[in-house]
Amino acid sequence: MEGTSDRTVLELLAHRQGRDLGSEGIEIAPIGGAQAIRRFVADLPPGTRVRGLCDENEAYLFRRVLDDVHVCRPDLEGELIRALGVERVLAIVDAGAFAKMRRQPAHRETPVDLALHRWLRSSSLRFHRYLPLLAEALDLDEIPQPLREVLGKADQPG
Repeated sequence: MEGTSDRTVLELLAHRQGRDLGSEGIEIAPIGGAQAIRRFVADLPPGTRVRGLCDENEAYLFRRVLDDVHVCRPDLEGELIRALGVERVLAIVDAGAFAKMRRQPAHRETPVDLALHRWLRSSSLRFHRYLPLLAEALDLDEIPQPLREVLGKADQPG
């Protein structure tokens, strides 16, 4: 996957499922951005199976290198907001800070889900603080499809 926040969310979800990814032979490795996928894969030992998780706008970079790519639409935050619903997300995040952004003229008319998405992505501190909390709030049957699929089982191809 692209970054450490993706790894944090996936490890948290796997742990909540009662899984020990290391004992299953699964390593979650952030690569430092989608543009690094080719170099990352080239440095792996021959025969290493790799699954990718990426944002929708960077899927083409992953698909040039990997056969097993799982795409978050439009990104990890979008998947979590959609899975939880706006009301549940608003109950988790700093509603005062979000409301402050919503009072700005540029964000008053933006649909709440899109404004919430922008707000989460506008600060790396916010991003890293809230993504684990959103993942923790998910019921296990609400885990978004790309996250479920990329976690897969060790005995699945990929």
